[in-house]
Amino acid sequence: MNRKIAIWAGKRVWIIGASSGIGAACATLLLEQGACVALSARHRASLEQLCVGQPLAQALPLDITQPQQVRAVCGELRRQWSHVDLILVVAGGYQAMRADSFDLEAAQGLLALNVGGVFNCLEQALPWLLQQGSGGIGIVASVAGYGGLPKALAYGASKAALINLTESLYLDLHGRGIDVYQINPGFVATPLTADNDFKMPALMTARDAAAAMLDGIERGQFHIHFPKRFTNTLRLARLLPYRAYFWLIRKVTGL
Repeated sequence: MNRKIAIWAGKRVWIIGASSGIGAACATLLLEQGACVALSARHRASLEQLCVGQPLAQALPLDITQPQQVRAVCGELRRQWSHVDLILVVAGGYQAMRADSFDLEAAQGLLALNVGGVFNCLEQALPWLLQQGSGGIGIVASVAGYGGLPKALAYGASKAALINLTESLYLDLHGRGIDVYQINPGFVATPLTADNDFKMPALMTARDAAAAMLDGIERGQFHIHFPKRFTNTLRLARLLPYRAYFWLIRKVTGL
C-alpha cells in the first residue's frame, strides 16, 4: 500500500518522541543503517545522550503539546534539510483508568498529548510533505485502539482516534505521492508500561518493537502491528458480536 524502502542510508528521518522506548530504539537502528536522524522529545539530556558519537544525529527538543515549539523545530529542520523522507510521530503517554477511578483532568491531559499533540505535528508535517510531493508519515497508535479494554478508558479512546486519523490521512495523501503508516504495537517494555500491575502478553523489548516497525515500513505496509501472535488475536476478537467480545476480554484479562 506504500512504496518499499530498500536502504536507509542517506534517508532523512525525523522522529518525534525519540528520548526513550520505541522512538529511541528506532533512532538507534536507523543510525546504524546510515540514516540521517533528527530526534525530538521533551527530554533534552536523553536526546543528546543518544546523539553522542553519532555524526548523523541531531537533538531538537520539543513538547508536542506546545504548537509553537513544534513550529519552531520544524522550521529549523526545513532550513537544514532540502527534503524529509519520513516523519515518525511516536510521542505519547499512558495512564491506567477505569470508570470507578475516572479523572477528568488526567483524561483531558492524555487526550491533549496523544491526540492534540499529533495534530500539532500534522500542522507542520503536512505542508512540508505536500509541498515536496514525496516522503511519508507514520503515527504510533496502539492495539488498545482496536476495541474497548479494561484500564484503558482514556488511553484506548485516544489511540482509537489515531487509527481513524491514519485511515483518513491515507485516503487523502496516497494519491499525492505521500506514504502513510498506521503503527499499532502490543505490549512493549518501556517506561510507560513499567508500572503496569497485570500480566502483559507477548511483551516485547523496545528494540524488537522498533525492528518490527521498520520492517513494516520497509515492506511498504500501511497497517503495521506487532507482535502478530497477540495483535491478530485482538483483531479477530473485534469481529465477534459484542456479547462474545465482552465475555472474551473479561475472561482473558480477569478484569
